[in-house]
Amino acid sequence: MSDPNQSLNEALARLEDPSGNSDLIASGRVQLARVKDGLATIVIEASGLTAEERAGLERRIRAALVGVPGISDTRIAMSVEKREKTIIAVGSGKGGVGKSTLSANLAIALARLGRKVGLIDADIYGPSQPRIMGHHGRPELVDQQIVPVDVHGVKMLSIGQLIEPGTAVAWRGPMTGSALGNLMDGDWSGCDLLIVDLPPGTGDVQMTLIQKWKPAGAVIVSTPQDLALIDATRAIDLFRKMDVPVLGLVENMSGYQCPSCGETSDPFGAGGAEAAARVMDIPFLGRVPLTLRIREASDAGEPPAAGDDYEAGIFRSIAGKLLERVPR
Repeated sequence: MSDPNQSLNEALARLEDPSGNSDLIASGRVQLARVKDGLATIVIEASGLTAEERAGLERRIRAALVGVPGISDTRIAMSVEKREKTIIAVGSGKGGVGKSTLSANLAIALARLGRKVGLIDADIYGPSQPRIMGHHGRPELVDQQIVPVDVHGVKMLSIGQLIEPGTAVAWRGPMTGSALGNLMDGDWSGCDLLIVDLPPGTGDVQMTLIQKWKPAGAVIVSTPQDLALIDATRAIDLFRKMDVPVLGLVENMSGYQCPSCGETSDPFGAGGAEAAARVMDIPFLGRVPLTLRIREASDAGEPPAAGDDYEAGIFRSIAGKLLERVPR
């Protein structure tokens, strides 16, 4: 009579590991495989696998054990090593300063610099990342976990993917916290950086993120004008009071170059954010000009950071300076 434990291991060895480099046994992914009283117990080391890959692997194992002598039932456990992700919050004191555009392009630029990046659109009342990133499809739900979509080399989730376009989000504080939790608890396996695009201001979403997930740091976006800088100061004050390091300040809409004559003007002023960063002892990460190219690309779902032109270089420079302050 054949040994059921040997039959179990032989069946597992005939399965290809999800990495595609070896079989399931040779890969070392099987932590435990034994048969007792007809019950096969298998523990799989599933770190680095998406929820979809884990579910697919479990189905393949169960199918491979059907009819194996000595095995009448199968129990499979997936062991996932808990890896902390570095969370970077992108905030602003007021709306309309280009925070979401900066978040999207920053995420893409970081990915192109070699980081594994996730982008969370936590602007619950005004989600815009589906449009900026050019992906409006609904994410899948696997094992009660939302699976982010892959776009421009970044994994992305937005509340805008979960509601009908044009629908008003009229939620009170607890509901926004629940929505944020669903996004934060998505399947971010494989990511080492999560960029969280926050709503403007200092409200419920900011407080929930800080208290429950404690970002490693925050990036603040402002235009050069005094009014925006006053509001940005409030956002900086919130993060500092909650012991979240402010990793840098970005000055958006900094200078406008006329596409006809090439002359540069400063409709919102110039240098205000850099001066404010110096006064508040905050790193200044760089300036993003007010250009037709950035506006058109954002509306078309083709963020400039995904290309190789002048604007892409601007976001790559900001991302590089940010990485100098972000722990690996």
